[in-house]
Amino acid sequence: MHAILTVFTKEFRENLRERRTLFSALILGPLLGPLLFAGALSLQIERTAGKSDRPVQLALSHGERAPNLAAFLTESGVTVKLVDYDAAGARAAIQTHSHERVLEVTPDFANNLTAGGPAALVLYADSSAVSSSADTDRVRAAIEQYGSIIARLRVVARGVDPVVLDPLAVQDIDVSTPASRSVAALGTLSYLVLITMLMGGMYLAIDATAGERERGSLEPLLTVPAPRAHLIYGKILAACAYMSLSLILTVIAFSILLRFIGLERFGMSVNFGPWVALRLVLFCLPLVPLGAALMTIVAAYTRSYREAQTYLGLVLLVPTLPLVFAGVIGLRPSLAFMAIPSLSQHFLITGLLRDEPVPGGYFAVSMLSTLAVGAVLVFIAGRLYRREALLG
Repeated sequence: MHAILTVFTKEFRENLRERRTLFSALILGPLLGPLLFAGALSLQIERTAGKSDRPVQLALSHGERAPNLAAFLTESGVTVKLVDYDAAGARAAIQTHSHERVLEVTPDFANNLTAGGPAALVLYADSSAVSSSADTDRVRAAIEQYGSIIARLRVVARGVDPVVLDPLAVQDIDVSTPASRSVAALGTLSYLVLITMLMGGMYLAIDATAGERERGSLEPLLTVPAPRAHLIYGKILAACAYMSLSLILTVIAFSILLRFIGLERFGMSVNFGPWVALRLVLFCLPLVPLGAALMTIVAAYTRSYREAQTYLGLVLLVPTLPLVFAGVIGLRPSLAFMAIPSLSQHFLITGLLRDEPVPGGYFAVSMLSTLAVGAVLVFIAGRLYRREALLG
């Protein structure tokens, strides 16, 4: 244990002297990542709030054929601009971004409406334009509301109660809470926390093998009167220390910055107080030795610092792949999934943000399975240091 602590102290102090590495591991990632996340989320909220308040722009082609429709759209908060486009002109206006949407009133609109038949309208829009899709939906909803009013007037004119048009009365009851609704906006937070935590120890893990070999200091180090496995255990422990610091700083940054993004305007609340932040750190700490050992093993097979950086850049994706599958497939927490490292941490973090009680069994399985995998990887790393090929 004395040899392990000696190597740990040496690696920890040496890494402190590398100011660029220290800046990247403990400042750039833990602080800049949450800052960019909170800034982007705040900007998106501001844009969404601005769009919901401003009138929707609509180019109405041949609006003289449907004056009542034009008046209704105006009353519904739609700014109508009369144009004279045919089908080709409407498509060209959308493609050239002259207008985001064009509503064409067909020539037989008035006759069909008077005859009690369906009156055709053609709405031109670009579905690939994500920024304008919400406004297009507002226009479509206003048109559907106008059609519903006409349908009710038709049945009233025929002496029929318009209630017959509503055979079902669905009452929506939203059982979500402000905290649970905020997860829709904070879905990538667990990914950022885990990736930043891993980056905190990446450079030290590279230096443990590839860096020592490239500088020519690995062979003298292995001649010291201490088991080789203890040397790598000390290096892994130092990487764990920096990963833990990176994790703590990242969580603190998130807990401060998320207070100012303004989710309350949309009926959401950020459940990220000091107690939640502490529990989040505790949930992620079992993943620290696993990540440090995994990066050390990969770096042991590389021949240079640059090569190790290339491979470890890809290795960082491994612990985060389960999070991607969870989002794509729509996985729900279960006791079996809690045995998968990183995926279990994602579920635990999501439960915290939703302000839901975390079952003790889930936490126990997540912690034990993650620590078990980490212990196996640490043991493998120690075995690798016994190989003479490590000096080649």
